Amino acid sequence: MGQQETADVDEVFRVETHGIDPIPDAERHGSAKDLFWLWFGSNLTFTYVINGALAVAFGLSFWQATAVVVIGGLSFFAISAAGLSGIRTGTATLVISRATFGVRGNFPAGVLNWVVSIGYTIVNTVVGTLALEVFFAEIGWQGAAAGRAVALLVTLALTFAVAMWGHATVQFAERWMAYVLAAGFGVLLLFVLPGTDTAAPAAAPGLSGWSLAFVVMLAGPFSYLPMPADYTRYLPRTTSLKSITWTGALGGFLSSVALGVAGVAAATQTDMTDAVAGAEGLLPGWFQPLFLALVLGGSVTNSIITLYSSSLNLQVLGIPWSRARAIVISAAVTAAGSLAALFLTDFTTSLLSFLSLLIIVFAPWGGVFLADMLLRRCHYDADALHAGSAGAYWYRSGYHPAGIAALLTGMTFAALTCDSELWTGPLVAPLGGADLTLLGSVVSGLTYWALTRRRVAAYAPAA
Repeated sequence: MGQQETADVDEVFRVETHGIDPIPDAERHGSAKDLFWLWFGSNLTFTYVINGALAVAFGLSFWQATAVVVIGGLSFFAISAAGLSGIRTGTATLVISRATFGVRGNFPAGVLNWVVSIGYTIVNTVVGTLALEVFFAEIGWQGAAAGRAVALLVTLALTFAVAMWGHATVQFAERWMAYVLAAGFGVLLLFVLPGTDTAAPAAAPGLSGWSLAFVVMLAGPFSYLPMPADYTRYLPRTTSLKSITWTGALGGFLSSVALGVAGVAAATQTDMTDAVAGAEGLLPGWFQPLFLALVLGGSVTNSIITLYSSSLNLQVLGIPWSRARAIVISAAVTAAGSLAALFLTDFTTSLLSFLSLLIIVFAPWGGVFLADMLLRRCHYDADALHAGSAGAYWYRSGYHPAGIAALLTGMTFAALTCDSELWTGPLVAPLGGADLTLLGSVVSGLTYWALTRRRVAAYAPAA
């Protein structure tokens, strides 16, 4: 009996047995501060340095680009707030969104989210592998192919081991890696910021430059929208919703803004076309190996949460496996994609272009989900979320007409105003080259509110 009572305890370095099934109150634990370390650590990734440098490349001055970085960091308030429903339901975000789109209507976004999660995990894995490969070369490793293979194996092993163990280990790893990465990136800032040319003249960015800079800075945070409840579902119901929003948002804001500003500062001093090489050239020789370790560590911390959420995502899609077994599928696809990206350069370019295009779906998706959450005040019928056709969220043949209509409206607007390598919307030229894809979230959210404000109400559980 004693063994059965502790079978589902969420512990560090013990394989988590829960998946998308609701977490019982007796097994809830932790506090809001855990979310600070989760979002702080997972966003100490070199990607934000690259994004900051791109803002300058689009023609913005140091102060203009810094303003974009700060505004981008504020988006973590929306990301963190999206996790509030996890407290009330004890389940994952993509289960909760069944209330917004219907059980069947939720399926397409679930498929695309899994693709996005794996895509970003591949990108991070490749960045970490290349950084480790350069480190091997600097310490005298002979044999490029062997060095790259070992670097890939190490990067995948670090990511998979933590994500496979599950929720408690993910939070533990993010916190302790955050301590190390924050110290290291803090030193990087000390080397990069003093040489910043704040008076560097900027080419007139125009509306196109501003909009592209915002898309680059906000695309990453928006990709998190389908996963925040994955990390709040274990918190006790008594946890303050305000504290959850603020602590999670502050974590993501601090790390993304600090590294974004580092990228902006570096771009005013050197060519950041190859961001890793450009930043490395601004650092003293003794720190360069540590810098490469920071790039690797940041790639791993970000990949851990996307890979973990992808295993829950597969369960939402109906894979009849435990979370720990489902993650093997995600890890295998990540490994195959990383091999292709490392040895087929065109694959990497195509993958990045494809991921950037998916903001057409996820900006509107996020707008509808957040609007629904506000209308319901984060109250859902937790049993109905898992009841399928017998539950209240089956709507019409498994689809919520208002949710689907609002999503399609937002996607249409986003597609018409998108400016990417794979697709340029017909309204981009009339708008002076502006990319207004992200406003698809506002359009979809307002559409959903207009369609449902008198019909969608917060679920009131029986006394």
